[in-house]
This record gives sequence, structure tokens and C-alpha cells, in this order.
Amino acid sequence: MAAEADLKLSTALVTGASSGIGAAFAEAYAARGARLVLVAPAEPRLRQVADGLRERHGVDVYTVAVDLAEESGPDQLAKAVAEIGLEIDIVVNNAGFGTRGAYHELSADQDHREVMLNAVAVERVAHLFLPAMVARGSGTLINTSSTSAFQGVPYMAVYGATKAFVLSLSIALWAECRPRGVQVLALCPGPTDTDFFRVLGSRMSAGGRLRTTDEVVAAAFRALDRGQAYVIDGRLNYLTSNASRFLPRGLVAKITERTLRSGSLTGPRHGHAAGRRFGLRRAA
Repeated sequence: MAAEADLKLSTALVTGASSGIGAAFAEAYAARGARLVLVAPAEPRLRQVADGLRERHGVDVYTVAVDLAEESGPDQLAKAVAEIGLEIDIVVNNAGFGTRGAYHELSADQDHREVMLNAVAVERVAHLFLPAMVARGSGTLINTSSTSAFQGVPYMAVYGATKAFVLSLSIALWAECRPRGVQVLALCPGPTDTDFFRVLGSRMSAGGRLRTTDEVVAAAFRALDRGQAYVIDGRLNYLTSNASRFLPRGLVAKITERTLRSGSLTGPRHGHAAGRRFGLRRAA
């Protein structure tokens, strides 16, 4: 991560910035003096977050209300940034949502939106802003993945698959960009204290307390300082995510299916309430 003094001359773009991990990233970068571009569909909440950051930290904060799940969303974002006249030094690709339930019973349209926001938009936003960073020989790209990226997740099949895409893409970009002076990081939180479970309509057993958004952001900053390709937030999350790598994938999926079917996810198991869209995160 850039030194604090350098961030006073930097601009950080954060998607999904109206709550949860995205809002925590915005707070952390504002505290370090960075100029901010906050992105989310819900403009009233976005403006409220921006006003609070300006008041607390005295930094310039711009807002872009855009739905990145739409095909044209990332390009609308890039156009808005160009019209403001900003050069983006840091991108936090954080917007996303999850659906829960048996795959064949969920809304196909909602799952499509999930893929568009969690995976397609992440890649498109990276493509729109990363080349300029490489040309300058400096910059940071943080893509929010999940501990779900390390295995298939029955009853959250699309969510886990999109996060696996983000993890794989980010590690590849890390290897490509590190000789060119650009940092790329895949951030993999586990269960975190955000609106994710409330909107999802369930509560997932975390095997302990939920992590805080500040802890997740701190883990990302430490990983950037160390030049890591990815980071799993939390010791327990690290152990469980890595343990699954040493077992057959099919066995892990069967164990997970039984666990989630038997009650680690409580609340309605499928339907429209489980498939609602939201700005932020966080599930395992």
C-alpha cells in the first residue's frame, strides 16, 4: 500500500461503497487523505456516506450512482470518471450480492445479474482502469473475492463460482502487473458483520464471531504491504479455506451440502427473498 503521504495525492475508486466492506474501505482511504469516487446504485445512501467522509476527513468525495450489474454499467462509470477529470490510482472492485437456495428453484434472471455484478463487472472495471495504471507504472487494484472461492458451495452455487472467477483473475493479474509497478490483490473475507445475511434472508454459522469490516480492510492493507496475491481474512477462515484444498473437491462439496441443508443456513432456503440484490457483502 502506498505511504500515507502519497495517498494525499491519490484518488481511490470504491464500488459497492454505500455500506459494509466498501464503506469501510472508503473510510480507511479518506482517513489517509485520498480523494474518493464512491460507486453504488442507491444514490441517497451514497450521498450520505460521502457527506460523512467529507465532514470527518476534509477530503474530496465524488459519487457515481450506477448499476454495475447492467451491461453498460462499467462503461457509464468510466465515462462519469472521465467527465469529472480524475485519474484513478486505486480501484476497489467490491460491489456484489448473493442468492441462496437450490439452483433449479432460483430465479434465472437474478442469478444472471449476480454473475454480471460479481464477475463480469469486476473484469470490465479492471479493464477500464488497469491499463492506465500500468502505463504510469503505479497503482492498486483490489478485487473482493470470498472464502467461497476455494470450493463449490451448494445452495450458493452461483455466488461461489463468481468468487472463484475473481480469485483466479486477480492472481493472474497480480503475476502480470507486479513487474510493472501495479499491485493487484484478491481479498477473501469469510463471514463478516454486514447486511449480507440480513438481505440474503439467513444467518450462516461462522464457527465463531463474525469478522468486522475494519478487520477485513486491515487485512487487505497488510497484504498489500507484503505484496501478496491474495489474502484470507481471519485465522479460522484461513485454516478452513486451506483445509478444503487437501481433500477431493467432490467430498468437500458433499460435506458442505449436508451442512448447509441441515441448518447452518437458517431462514427461507429459496425464493425471491433469498435472491434479492444488495450492494455489499459478506458471506463465506
